[in-house]
Amino acid sequence: MKKFKAIDTWISIILITGFAIATIINRDYTFLLGYFVVGGWQVLSMLVHVYYHSFTQKKGTRRTYHWIALISLITIPVGSFWILLFIAPFMAVFYTGLCFEEVRKMNQRPLALLK
Repeated sequence: MKKFKAIDTWISIILITGFAIATIINRDYTFLLGYFVVGGWQVLSMLVHVYYHSFTQKKGTRRTYHWIALISLITIPVGSFWILLFIAPFMAVFYTGLCFEEVRKMNQRPLALLK
C-alpha cells in the first residue's frame, strides 16, 4: 500500500499540473476533460483506500473527504452539479494534499509516529 500511495500522489500531481498547463496553452475545453480524468483517478484511488482500510479511521480526514464526495454525488440530481463545477478543482487539490500528507506519515520512522 505504501508504494501505491506514493504512485497515487504523483499521478494526481502530474494529472492536475498537466491539465492546468494544457488548459492555459490550448485555451479550449481541455479543463472539462481534466475534470473527468483527474476525478476518475481520484475516485478509483478512494475505492482502493476503502477496500484496504488505509487511513480510513472514523474521525480521519480521509473519511470526512469520502462523506463530502458521497454527498456531492448524491445531490447532483437536485442541482449541485453547478456547485461541483466550481468546487471540484479545490477538492482535487485537497485530495492530492491529503495523499501527500499520508505518504509523509507512512515514511516516518516508527518512533516518530508515537509523538
